[in-house]
Amino acid sequence: MKKRDFLKTGGLLGLASVLPTGKLVANERDSDGDRGGCVLIPSETAGPFPLDLTANTFYFRQDVREDRTGAPLRVRLRILGLQNCEPMPNVRVNIWHCDANGVYSGYTNQNGGVNSTGQTFLRGYQLADANGEVEFLTIFPGWYPGRVCHIHFQVYVSSNYAAISQLTFPIDAKQAVYTENPSLYTAGVDPLTPSQDGIFSDGYQYQLATLTFNNDTQEYETFLEVSVQGSGIAMGLQELRNNERFTLGQNRPNPFADRTVVPLLLKQPADVTLDVHDLSGRRVARIERKGLAVGEHTIAIDRNALGLSSANYAYQVEVRTADGVFRDCRLMTAEC
Repeated sequence: MKKRDFLKTGGLLGLASVLPTGKLVANERDSDGDRGGCVLIPSETAGPFPLDLTANTFYFRQDVREDRTGAPLRVRLRILGLQNCEPMPNVRVNIWHCDANGVYSGYTNQNGGVNSTGQTFLRGYQLADANGEVEFLTIFPGWYPGRVCHIHFQVYVSSNYAAISQLTFPIDAKQAVYTENPSLYTAGVDPLTPSQDGIFSDGYQYQLATLTFNNDTQEYETFLEVSVQGSGIAMGLQELRNNERFTLGQNRPNPFADRTVVPLLLKQPADVTLDVHDLSGRRVARIERKGLAVGEHTIAIDRNALGLSSANYAYQVEVRTADGVFRDCRLMTAEC
């Protein structure tokens, strides 16, 4: 099987431990707006229904549907660095949107008083792979009064910068989903166009995702390239790393066939645990190293010994020092 067959989706577990609890906001568009053939994604409001995902690793998942019914939709986003238009691996991407009836999870007083507090449907996050891509399985969103059909997303690039935006769809393709699935979308077609929506009325050229139907999988598919501040190729989490206690490196080689090693620089003596998770958030392997000294270390991952199939995995390193517990994570690819 070829490398590109595996570099499709990303995942993240434990980034909550290194993200700040304060609100992250996207920088405004640069005055020149366009660098290296890429254009900075427009900033949009995170509301009206954001939930803080940074403190809950439950949301690390590709399939965000839970019990919601609707036309299956596969969402792919490709994250590029504005400075060089190259992919940005290892950046965290959140999505959330309303259900087929225009209701968000986690809030009350929606659409005539619907209360969904305590619910978590249609929310999740992943970590961008080596191609800068994430993928989610969800349902096509409905609409609610005052807003055109849309999906929210946030790209966390560093501890002081996150791009917050929204995407929408071509009008004819969007309306076709509603007309072809009347039992799922009982409110009918969307009465608004993006230009009539206050969020997109100032322009939505760079937020218009593709929308097609895959006859083989019987799913709708949408794709959008998103350019954010920064440079591509392995720079996405630079500001998030625990440089004062340890530095976690990208495994090498990556992708790997049988064995790979994870580089780790300790700046304090520590006990270290490396957990490997699949993209649904399930831990599939754990490696522990006790009493490691200050300096450079490598942790070997033997795919056959751990029973890892060909797929993308998130690896999280937990470092326990006299000052506390610290974590960081990356994505790796095991291929045939």
